[in-house]
Amino acid sequence: MSKNLEFIQVTLKSRQLLNTSPFLRGFLAVIVVGVFLLIGIHQPTYAQRISPGDAWQPVYQQLPDLPRENQYVSKETGKVAENNTLVSRMIRYHIYVKGRAPNYRLDWKLTLADYLGANEVMYETSYPGNDTLRKNPFDSDRAAIARLNRRQRDALVQAIVNVFSPNSQNTQVPTPNNSNQSEETTPTSRQVPKPGNL
Repeated sequence: MSKNLEFIQVTLKSRQLLNTSPFLRGFLAVIVVGVFLLIGIHQPTYAQRISPGDAWQPVYQQLPDLPRENQYVSKETGKVAENNTLVSRMIRYHIYVKGRAPNYRLDWKLTLADYLGANEVMYETSYPGNDTLRKNPFDSDRAAIARLNRRQRDALVQAIVNVFSPNSQNTQVPTPNNSNQSEETTPTSRQVPKPGNL
């Protein structure tokens, strides 16, 4: 109880001090405004951030050979929904269906693993486009991702991360190998320590 009384007394004294000294009030106001300005300088501006609905466009600018899979007809208009692309559906799946962060490579790798059937189960009924397109693009989107080789999938992940994290360290998109064959890797020789060697 005594600590609460001390706090109240200190609060009252500081209010009295603020009420009696206009110079001190102005000085504190300048400090508070300065702190907010400094915080604002270090915060990213929202104008630089891209909305998930528009993020597919810069991905295709970085990777023009990536399949668009945008031949589906809209239920509402009866016309081809050209802006409903593989990447736009992948982004919606990643953010809205799975609730994953859009700016981490690992999360995008998990999403690719979902498409490849190696992580979590994907459901046709909750897949983006199921409710807005006449034909659900679920199977063909998964097939399109499966046709990409490892280098192309890495380039796709990096391009998406670049869009959502423009200030990331590794912003260079690796050049995708456009062949449908798997990327060949050369095994590296590993030296095994022998007993007694340190």
